[in-house]
Amino acid sequence: MTCELENDDRKVTIRLVGRLDTATSAETNAKINSELHRIGVVDLLTCDASRLEYISSSGLRILLSLAKRYKGFRVIDVQPQVYEVLETTGFTKIMTVERAMRRLSVEGCRLIGIGGVGKVYRLDGDTIIKVFREGTTMDEVRREITLSKEAFVLGMPTAISFDVVKVAPSGETEGSRECYGLVYELLKAKTLSTYLKQHPKELDACARMYADLLFELHQIEVPEGGNVPSAIERERQQIEHIRRYFPKEHTDMLLHIIDSIPQGNRLLHLDLQTKNAMVQGGEAMFDNQQENQLMLIDMGEIGYGHPLLDLGHAYSSMVSLIGDYEKIIGIPRELGQRFWNRAIDYYFEGLSADVVAERKAQIEVVSCVRNFTWLSLSDSFPESVIQECQAAFGERIAKRFDYIMDICKTFANWTL
Repeated sequence: MTCELENDDRKVTIRLVGRLDTATSAETNAKINSELHRIGVVDLLTCDASRLEYISSSGLRILLSLAKRYKGFRVIDVQPQVYEVLETTGFTKIMTVERAMRRLSVEGCRLIGIGGVGKVYRLDGDTIIKVFREGTTMDEVRREITLSKEAFVLGMPTAISFDVVKVAPSGETEGSRECYGLVYELLKAKTLSTYLKQHPKELDACARMYADLLFELHQIEVPEGGNVPSAIERERQQIEHIRRYFPKEHTDMLLHIIDSIPQGNRLLHLDLQTKNAMVQGGEAMFDNQQENQLMLIDMGEIGYGHPLLDLGHAYSSMVSLIGDYEKIIGIPRELGQRFWNRAIDYYFEGLSADVVAERKAQIEVVSCVRNFTWLSLSDSFPESVIQECQAAFGERIAKRFDYIMDICKTFANWTL
């Protein structure tokens, strides 16, 4: 039995390796107490049990003592045989105990989506997996799970993850490390991008389904006090994050656009492009009049606010995306733009031509914010990508200052 303690800015991890039984408990307990006394102040104490093979009643008493002394104490990466003991003895109810995660590989799996926070692969016919970018923390993964469940309860048609796993490096990037992944069950589902490429003649029907989904989503009111965050506040934070790339007067213009958007309490996905919508149904859905629906994935950015912000984000992806459009969205840019134009007409169906024209202009202006704030999703984008965004900023915003200011004045006309 070995025991090591690691202190990272008052966040202490105890790593237990081997069998924590009667013969080893006294020595282990003494070492833990001695090291903790030497460290002094501890903000968070974690026991890494990934290599703990066995625990006896005397070992359990060590964990119980630590849980009583240190608020927030947790035992993580617990192997099945040890977890069973902790569950049977009731320890899982009196302290945080996390099972060891399955380890999967995506080698040979088909890549079906790429986003700012990770990639989505098809594992098999029934399941997909979202692999988070390297450096994503478990707290960030838990946040997405929480938001996904909250959105589902509110009525957003989303798939719920049933397993958190660790994903082995895929070999795409030399020196890459294990990442977290979320596994989703999606029976007979394919991305809307894939479906559009396979059935381009059904663009109109797909656009209608997509528009209906957006419209229904934007009718959902988010109650106060829940876990869904303010989309506007998050947008402001992202603008602050990208100030390192742009002159202050430029990012101030982005803030002005965001601050001009009216308040709202509607449920927003905030990344509803065609690779984040999964079509569930038959192979020839519309031709055969089979029942089908769109399920949403990638729930890490959902929030509440005014639909204008959500539509601006979608426009930024489907129309004005900066970067390799076909690689990111999964379809040719021309097809994606035609799809968006048809869908937004359906979304505003029944409104006067003047109102529709004004709202389309508002969406385009708001999309300019997302064109650049997506840089906040990672601090490891290549310099060439950053430079492309900096060049586009001048064309899309700086040169249109007066026009953008005039359009922002009209935002208040869009009442909910």
